[in-house]
Amino acid sequence: MRYKSALLFAPLLTAACTAGPDYHGPVAATPATPPSFVRGDASTGLLEAAQPWWTALHDPILDQLMNQALSANPRLDAAAARIRQARSSLRQRKAGGLPTINGSALYAKARLPGQSEDGDATTLDLYNLGFDASWELDLFGGHHRAVEAARADVEGSEASLDVARVSLSAEVAQSYVDLRDRQQRLALGTQALALQDEEVALTRQRFERGTIAHGDLLQQEFDRDGARARLSPIRAEVDALKDKLAILTGAAPGTLDALLDPPALPPLPPAQVAVGDPAALLQRRPDIRAAERKLAAQTARIGVADAARFPHISFLGLIGLGGSSPEDLVDLDKFTVAAVPRISWSFLDFGKARARINAAEAQRDEAAANYRAAVLTALQDAEGALSRFQRQRESLADLVRAEQQAKAAAELARQRSEAGTISIINYRITQRQALGATQAKVEAMAALTGSFISLQKALGLGWQGVGSAAPAVR
Repeated sequence: MRYKSALLFAPLLTAACTAGPDYHGPVAATPATPPSFVRGDASTGLLEAAQPWWTALHDPILDQLMNQALSANPRLDAAAARIRQARSSLRQRKAGGLPTINGSALYAKARLPGQSEDGDATTLDLYNLGFDASWELDLFGGHHRAVEAARADVEGSEASLDVARVSLSAEVAQSYVDLRDRQQRLALGTQALALQDEEVALTRQRFERGTIAHGDLLQQEFDRDGARARLSPIRAEVDALKDKLAILTGAAPGTLDALLDPPALPPLPPAQVAVGDPAALLQRRPDIRAAERKLAAQTARIGVADAARFPHISFLGLIGLGGSSPEDLVDLDKFTVAAVPRISWSFLDFGKARARINAAEAQRDEAAANYRAAVLTALQDAEGALSRFQRQRESLADLVRAEQQAKAAAELARQRSEAGTISIINYRITQRQALGATQAKVEAMAALTGSFISLQKALGLGWQGVGSAAPAVR
């Protein structure tokens, strides 16, 4: 009974001897979190968005591109493969704490000199068939800590996949907005170029009538040719952005041309944007979760290094049948059982174990510092993105008013031109100025949506509800 009681309490004793510090979360490593964002204003709300953030732009083509990218982008496939690698390592760690059983079959022939009575050599045959098993007790919790670290590595890999999703969704959206911006620049630039061609033709007529100097005509042609030259790089950018979007969605360049060729205005963000609060941000951003899991893993590895200072106890067991002839393999009287306990202890290692512990503690401290840096960077990203988003709203409002004024001036110039009080050339100039104001407004629209995308990336959105976050490994 006393022996059975000892066996009953052995697991409790083992658990009580787990080496290294227990991980209770990054409380000491977390900077003070403000209750709300400093740069928030009336356009930012505290409610979390229920749908993926890009659906708030109400652009079906963008939604289609995003779905394709999140399901077919090679970078996500690589991140998912790293998760499988980490899970395999975890299974190996778990299996390392279980007994190892091997089947074996042996035949040996030996010639031993001088073993017979007449001094001649003796030949021996040995046959054996059986099993051997080995098991190392996790007496001081080194294996338990190794499994704990491997589990944290798996969860960190899952967070890294979410990081990749956040970056990919932001990159797809920004590339799409840039494409729509360049298409509008190209369309407006082409309209302005047609007006300049007309201005050059009218100026040439005036030059031929001798009412203006040749230099005036040359200046008009110089301005027109410069405007035409500026359109070529924009065309190249349009092609490059279409190819980039194709690659991001896992397709070959040119595959999406038919979908993306019809130009459209850049989509605009909603009037009210949900941003939450800093505390929710720190829980949501996957890069912070990855840094926290790294800290957990490094804390557990201190226990792995600490457990190496203590004795290691292992058992080797042998079970088999055998003898000097093949018939012995089926003779139960030849049954052999052996149990071999073994203890090893590097009690004199001249400081190697302590050095390993110090190194593990330094790695834990590095992970804690990296976690603090990730938290501060996240707060900085969010505040900066909020500030840019607000300023872009103000800029767009100013440029919308400027466009309205430019269009009103163009309409007034049209009326004066029809009345004969100004020349057609002057009217065309005011039309080009109105087109320029429209282009400035479109660029501001793209910049506003770009700041909205940066804000969503800074908030750590872009992965919830799109098949992310595989179940945590237990």
